[in-house]
Amino acid sequence: MNKLKRTEIFSRLRSENPQPQTELHYTSPFELLIAVMLSAQSTDVGVNKATAKLFPHANTPEAILALGVSGLKEYIKTIGLFNTKAANVIKTCEILLKQHGGEVPATREELEALPGVGRKTANVILNTAFRQIAMAVDTHIFRVSNRTGIAPGKTVLAVEKKLVKLVPEEFLLDAHHWLILHGRYVCLARKPRCGACTIEDLCEYKQKTSD
Repeated sequence: MNKLKRTEIFSRLRSENPQPQTELHYTSPFELLIAVMLSAQSTDVGVNKATAKLFPHANTPEAILALGVSGLKEYIKTIGLFNTKAANVIKTCEILLKQHGGEVPATREELEALPGVGRKTANVILNTAFRQIAMAVDTHIFRVSNRTGIAPGKTVLAVEKKLVKLVPEEFLLDAHHWLILHGRYVCLARKPRCGACTIEDLCEYKQKTSD
């Protein structure tokens, strides 16, 4: 796929959604961090339901620490892997208070040093909260990048690096959101909705559907 085609793809995605946003609900970098930590192997809808109850009562490291692991579990027990996630959130809050003055750090190294925070979560925080160029490649973005030909790669890291290198600069800050939303609602895993796709004629997928 050449640069002209990639530029046209992202131009169309931008025209459809000029200011793409994460579907996780948050009002601060800390709330976003917690929401993303909770979202692993869970839906954004499920996480939002839990945080809608949690954040009005505890949306700072101090407040969540005051809940303790057992208290936090009561708010997030509807989310998959909640036991592990509760433990990681509590440990993360302790580190934020001890090492970062209660603030969410804005570097990859510091973010990835937090329990339960991997490269993908760090990329989401860097891009969404701090508006840094970072590409958080989840299953949707991995699928869309490979299927369309935008940035094919055999591993998540390979796709991430290709996207950062190949997506035209003017689209880099929001490309992560456009791709994830496209994968979530149009370029579906089992049966992509090619007939409803705004970039169908530019996509290099050979098994297009009529839907």
